Amino acid sequence: MSTLFKKGDEGFMRLAMEKALAGTANGQAPFGACIVRKGVVVAVEHNRVWQTTDITAHAEVQAIRSACRKLKMVSLKDCVIYSTCEPCPMCFSACHWAGLKTVYYGASIQDAKLAGFNELFISAKKMKSAGKSSVHVCGGLLKKENAALLHQWGRSKGKKTY
Repeated sequence: MSTLFKKGDEGFMRLAMEKALAGTANGQAPFGACIVRKGVVVAVEHNRVWQTTDITAHAEVQAIRSACRKLKMVSLKDCVIYSTCEPCPMCFSACHWAGLKTVYYGASIQDAKLAGFNELFISAKKMKSAGKSSVHVCGGLLKKENAALLHQWGRSKGKKTY
């Protein structure tokens, strides 16, 4: 995985982080995602699992759905996604099927597990390799800040995991 980030990546990740915080204020899990096309924000979403009673309503899936609606297309090949946490296998698969060029993420699957989530320990890097996906994977963008979001939420009262 690459840890070389370009100008602007931190700003897009911060948008995802802000959206994750907005979600937690409404009882959602602490995950956010931002999709960008040619330097322009297309969608910023947070996890909505509890709001929708839909276990697939992870932040990345929500952002992909929103971006596809906004762009009126199912291919997001000119887009990249910034996710506060390493995508789970479902979310990485959705990124692959949407044709996203790059996945940038902050916290790791291990960080999510430590916060209390029932994660499958299949890294995005392993998913990429096993599936022979062309999606580039760049982990560790604002890792400490994103891990802190998870750990802070993990210590909160009334949190709900899945």
